[in-house]
Amino acid sequence: MTTSEAAVRERLTRALHERGEEIADRWVELQMEQALLDTDIGEAELREEADALIEALVPGLQSGVPVDRVVTSSPGLHEAVVGLSMRRARAGATPTATALAVLALKEALLKAVQRDTRDAEELFASAVFMNRLLDVAGALSFETYVEGREEIIRRQSQQLMEQSTPVVRLWRQVLAVPLIGTLDTARTQVVMENLLQAIQDHEALVAIIDITGVPTVDTAVAQHLMQTVNAVRLMGADCVISGVRPSIAQTIAQLGIDLSTILTRATLADALAAAIKLIDGPGPDGDEGDGR
Repeated sequence: MTTSEAAVRERLTRALHERGEEIADRWVELQMEQALLDTDIGEAELREEADALIEALVPGLQSGVPVDRVVTSSPGLHEAVVGLSMRRARAGATPTATALAVLALKEALLKAVQRDTRDAEELFASAVFMNRLLDVAGALSFETYVEGREEIIRRQSQQLMEQSTPVVRLWRQVLAVPLIGTLDTARTQVVMENLLQAIQDHEALVAIIDITGVPTVDTAVAQHLMQTVNAVRLMGADCVISGVRPSIAQTIAQLGIDLSTILTRATLADALAAAIKLIDGPGPDGDEGDGR
């Protein structure tokens, strides 16, 4: 570390110690003035973020770590920047606005330094140091925001997928999964996990997979259905596929997909009747048993 850089660190540290509240107030003010939020984050929460980041800056500056690594190697500072970015991601701010909000701290810091010195060289050296320091913080906030937002989207997609593939109890020991939309690998996994768990929980003997809401059945979809059927059978339950419309039956036949080992029905009602027969067998007059 050069003598000049050491002097800049000392100057910034002193400013943070003596004018921390002033710097925090100015930083919050700048964010609100420059409309860098576009969220419902309030002034009180902004002030908490500012206090946390300013407090974490002091040990980071005193660590002696090269300026380009202060933010990433100082646990408290790194956590403060990451926490700020994640809150902005959850609040719906843009990644650019999040990074610019962090970079706005430069102006607040420089204004505080100007109270201690008017020397042009010292101010220039302080500005260069703050740029290098907070540019890394801005880049980290942008990266964290993007990763955090992607994680939020993945989690929401998973929740929507689970909600869109409910397992319904239709009858004693009879479950049904109404499928709507495309059946891909990820969704097949969710369907299987939910269905197999429900079979265990309800001690089900028959599972109905209703594909009325599936627009088309191609080779891939058929393979996914077969995987689900095989998994159900491994649990000791029978499987019925309902919702096989004429167009789907024709497509399956043209593709040469063999579903002969699977019990299929045109409607969910027909599938339920077949399921009850599988469980109870026909009544004395050939009718289905009570099943309830």
